[in-house]
Formats: sequence, C-alpha cells, structure tokens
Amino acid sequence: MKQNNISERLINGIIKENPTFVLMLGMCPTLAVTTSAVNGLGMGLTTMVVLALSNMFISLLRKIIPDKVRIPAFIVIIASFVTVVELLLKAFIPFLYDALGLYIPLIVVNCIILGRAEAYASKNDVVSSLFDGVGMGLGFTAALTIIGAVRELLGAGELFGFGVMPESYVPCSIFVLAPGAFFVLAALTAIQNKVKLAGEKKGRDMSKIQSGCNSDCMNCKETGCSKKFLDVSAGKEKDDLEVIEITDGDEFPEQAVEEKEEETND
Repeated sequence: MKQNNISERLINGIIKENPTFVLMLGMCPTLAVTTSAVNGLGMGLTTMVVLALSNMFISLLRKIIPDKVRIPAFIVIIASFVTVVELLLKAFIPFLYDALGLYIPLIVVNCIILGRAEAYASKNDVVSSLFDGVGMGLGFTAALTIIGAVRELLGAGELFGFGVMPESYVPCSIFVLAPGAFFVLAALTAIQNKVKLAGEKKGRDMSKIQSGCNSDCMNCKETGCSKKFLDVSAGKEKDDLEVIEITDGDEFPEQAVEEKEEETND
C-alpha cells in the first residue's frame, strides 16, 4: 500500500469526513459522555480501537461472508471486539469504565462503525481498511476531546482534571449537564460554518470544511443525495456502476431504473 494512500485515509477521517463535525454521526456518545476532556478522549480511543480492528477483520473476511448475511456477520464481529475492549477497560482502567458506563457496549450499534464496515471495509483491502478505521477513529476522538474540553473548562473551570481558570471564575454548571452538549456542539459547528463562508467570500476552496449535507433537503431530488441513483444490479461489477439521473418527471428513483433497463433491453 502506498504511503500517500495511507495519508489520504487518515486525513479523510480526521478532516474531510470527520464523523462528528462533517457527517454528524455518533451523536449519542458525543452528547452523553463529553462532560470532560478525559471522558471524550477515552470514548474516542475506545471507539477507534474497535473501528480499526473490526474494519481489518471484516476486510479480511469480505470474500467469505455471504452477501445476504453480511450485516449480521458485521455486527457479530463488532460486538466481539467491543466485548474484549470492555473487559480490558474494566480490568485495567476502571475509572474510565465507570465514567463511560453503558456507552461502552453501545459502541456495537454506533452507526460510524457499521457504516464504515459496509461502505469501505467490505470493499477494500485489509491495510486500507485498517487505516480508514484509524483515521475515522482519530477524527471521532478529536471531536469528542474538543467538545469535552470546552464543556469541562466552562462548566467546571478545569481541563483534564486540572484547575486552569482563576479562582474568581464562577463555573457555568449547565455546560456539564445534558443541555451543555447541545450548546457546545452547535457553537463549534457555527464557528466551522463561519470559517467556511468567510473563506468562500475570499475565493478559497472550502469544500473540505462542512457540516453534514450541503444540499436543501426539501429539494433533495433536484440538488441533493437523491439526484443520482446507482444501478447496483447483480449483473454489474463495481467498476461498471451506472449513474442514472433523476429528472422531474420521475416520481421515484425505481421508475428511472426500470425505464433505463427497458431502454437497455431494447
């Protein structure tokens, strides 16, 4: 595997497709466990280990796992690694295990892990899948640590458990409560979008800085994710996927596929 490909997978997970700030995935642990920077860092690294190992193992078995049972197989593999990591945390880092609590076993249903297994690991080689998992995990870890640090700093006047604010500072306790997570995430996302808009006004390419889908969900058929529909019928290989444009006259994407197939048969 080329060095630039490894770098690309790492940069993709940390910046281009950051699970929290760009894809807006894994919101449950993001909002629940980031009461401190340590908790955010611990949750992020735990998820990264599971993500990297499950990606590697799924890629290794991608040609053996039957297509019809791939999702249950992925979940079994992910759950196995989550169990191992949970037992290790309980044995060697009990304070972090107690702090994360229920959210450790809930890593099994984290949409980031299953999403990368389905979208990347099941279609690419082992090394690429491993570094894809590491990159996405590092991006998730960075996001959780930043959110946790801001909440801990404002809500307790501390950072990683050390007092860094002056004695006269009065902590705003709402930031270590549930609403604080929404406030901090919204503020960080707003700053990100502000930077993007400012860069675009200066003529810079800011396509790598974004939050979620940039399209209008109301008109998704014309401008968003539904604009294109991939015909992934069994007779076509990955490199032969055909993009079918959805026009205003098509009520459903399936209609466009059927009409395209009829034209091909004729």
